[in-house]
Amino acid sequence: MKVSVFGGSNPKPGSTAYQEAYELGKLLGSAGIAVLTGGYGGTMEATSRGASEAGGHVIGVTCDDIETYRPIGPNQWVAEEWRRKTLQSRVDALVENCDAAIALPGGVGTLLEICATWNRLVINSITPKPLILLGSGWQKTIETFFATQGDYVAMENREYIAFAPGPEAAFEIVNQFLGIS
Repeated sequence: MKVSVFGGSNPKPGSTAYQEAYELGKLLGSAGIAVLTGGYGGTMEATSRGASEAGGHVIGVTCDDIETYRPIGPNQWVAEEWRRKTLQSRVDALVENCDAAIALPGGVGTLLEICATWNRLVINSITPKPLILLGSGWQKTIETFFATQGDYVAMENREYIAFAPGPEAAFEIVNQFLGIS
């Protein structure tokens, strides 16, 4: 079983966002779930670190586009690197190769990963899976989207998204869907 965790590169060790991502990684790793992240710093690093320190397998999906923009390699907790040429192929790898996806607070890249997963679920081009948005920020963003663009988002398409206030709640949704204990 694999879970993709989307998140931002800005949070530093000691921050609340970093700690929550670390805790999520720890929960997933302890359950024997392989974790896929974007492979770089911030909450990607924190999730990777938590999963690795809990004995889990960490896959970092990296790409030339990002490293051309910002020279950086995968974080030290990545056990297996899946190298891609383009950002699009990196997003595709994260979306297509997981049994569930969790989005931590993040920026434009995280929003892209959420939308790519959600749209692929809507058009049935990937296997049904939970898309869990962690934290009140994503919930407010999506609720605002529904309130202002509701005519464009069918009620059945809204059901693909689940909200979780924190790492434990996100893990519980994954646990229920995948049937792990």
